[in-house]
Amino acid sequence: MNIFSSSKSSAFFAIVALVLLSQVFWSCQSTPQDNTEEPIRVVRQAAEYDAQAAVWLIWPPVDHLEGFSNEQVTLQIIEALLPHTPIKVTAADSNLLVKAKAMIPASAQESGQVQILEVPSEELWVRDMGPVFVENNKGEQMIADFNFDSWGYSDTTDAYSKTEELYDERVAALMGLPVISTGMISEGGDREVNGEGVLMVVEAVEQGRNPGMTKAEMEAEFQRLLGVNEVIWLKQGVYEDDHTFLGPKELENGEKAYTVVTTNGHIDEFARFVNDSTILLAKVDSVDLDDPIARENHRRMEENYAILQGAKDQNGNPFNIVRMPLPSTIVGTMKPGDSVYDFISTLEYKDGSTFPTGEPINVIAAASYLNFLITNGAILAQKYWRPGWDESIKARDEEVEAILTDLFPSRKIVMIDALAVNYGGGGIHCISMHQPKLQ
Repeated sequence: MNIFSSSKSSAFFAIVALVLLSQVFWSCQSTPQDNTEEPIRVVRQAAEYDAQAAVWLIWPPVDHLEGFSNEQVTLQIIEALLPHTPIKVTAADSNLLVKAKAMIPASAQESGQVQILEVPSEELWVRDMGPVFVENNKGEQMIADFNFDSWGYSDTTDAYSKTEELYDERVAALMGLPVISTGMISEGGDREVNGEGVLMVVEAVEQGRNPGMTKAEMEAEFQRLLGVNEVIWLKQGVYEDDHTFLGPKELENGEKAYTVVTTNGHIDEFARFVNDSTILLAKVDSVDLDDPIARENHRRMEENYAILQGAKDQNGNPFNIVRMPLPSTIVGTMKPGDSVYDFISTLEYKDGSTFPTGEPINVIAAASYLNFLITNGAILAQKYWRPGWDESIKARDEEVEAILTDLFPSRKIVMIDALAVNYGGGGIHCISMHQPKLQ
């Protein structure tokens, strides 16, 4: 016998269905289902000592001082990189493209080890405005795009600044990579990361570029664009890297000399990560302390040393700090027709001095042993001794080479004469940009 009649049975099942539907409805209301994906965010900028897919260079459009060839420095860098890392060279226009293809070894181009592309640019400082490769939370590569104001010599609306600022976006378009941008001004030569979330920058540079931002606001942008968790703020860079428009410096002999369109203190002139827990920091040799430039560098570097001694790595441990000497001050002469001379003769000097237009001037080379490039199998560093120069310079070159050999035992140390680039305001690191290999 059926317990329920057919009519009662239908009513029962209808009630049960209503109850079940009610439970589903209220369950959906109390625990809403969110099927949206996690927003894309940057999680990491690789360190320079991580595996690299390529090194980017810009074919030099001009020499900064007559008789000192930027092209020859670039060719030395390419020669040193060829056994170790693919190279991408960009040329600002079709004429420079033809020149680069004619001067770079054909065999390297044919093998694909060197790729030459046309990308508009004004100068060769690819480190500062070139592509900053970062990794997002999807395991994909992106390019972090900072704003640019010609190192504080102009503003972001200037035609020169705009061309340079667009360089990384043009590279991103060529590579099909997304871009993450900010209005904050910052150059690659003032940022050192250890690949584990720690960033070093220079307070005088970053605050000078962004006077309307607080440190906390800048740190938030560094975190958003680079994925860093900790920012170490060093105070000032080397004295001969001060802005040229601040006025000439006094030399040991009492004469005056100008800096050479310098950045006001980029970190890659004096403090570098060599692994995630070791920092290489510049020091002044005691024999140089009669030089007023060296004395000021000594004060600044020891102040930065004190900051680094109190800093912690990503694991909360103190950093291992290794000291490397700075070169003795190198002074050259420029005259009308030299590209740097022609530019700095137009500046308004904040110390009230008047530029001696039409007359030769003393200039201080932006010389540093710490402005080296780390690549897959080699370290490209600078040497300064030339035939006829004091043997103490050769001895310091050799001391630096020994320090680098000790710090990078698995990489070949290649010492290059890059004084031509130093007379333009930078070094080997400034004219190169590494492209990490996506892990």
